[in-house]
Amino acid sequence: MTGGLVFRLTGRSGSGKSTIAEGVRTALESEVLRVETLDGDDVHERLHTNLGFTPPDIDRNNLLSADLCVRHRPDCDVILVPVIVPFAASRRKVRDVIADGFYEVFINAALSVVQARDPKGLYAKAARGEIENFIGVSPDAPYEPPSNADLTIDTSRSTSKKSVSMLCDFVLEKLAERTELGAACL
Repeated sequence: MTGGLVFRLTGRSGSGKSTIAEGVRTALESEVLRVETLDGDDVHERLHTNLGFTPPDIDRNNLLSADLCVRHRPDCDVILVPVIVPFAASRRKVRDVIADGFYEVFINAALSVVQARDPKGLYAKAARGEIENFIGVSPDAPYEPPSNADLTIDTSRSTSKKSVSMLCDFVLEKLAERTELGAACL
């Protein structure tokens, strides 16, 4: 493996993926690490505007985001990717594309919790029928929770600060392992 480690944060809209990624990025940069955040919303709005939210478009968007990770790896120590990635098959494809140094982090929050949070008002819009194919609500776009995530953080039970700390510790542990492996090869 060459380049940075990739940590994809998957979970429902409103689970805390972007908030946690931002907190971890800030903490890691204070340790003088090179960190890139490829937020799913930002990537979709800047680069993949031609894609909608149908299952095939969601799959395509996730694969394009994986390609971005591969391209950015040489310039980073860590890449954080907060993106929903609702389908198990898409997550497997992304893991295959990125390969070594890839970690899946499940940011878990019950549907009732994210509906109550609803920071972008999306669940309310979906309830009014204003959003089609809303992930985790629409029968055509279910959220399939990961069964084998490398780390699970339940934001229904953990504060934002604690969630950031848990992921930061995990990232630093994986970076230390990579350093130990590299030193062992010398």
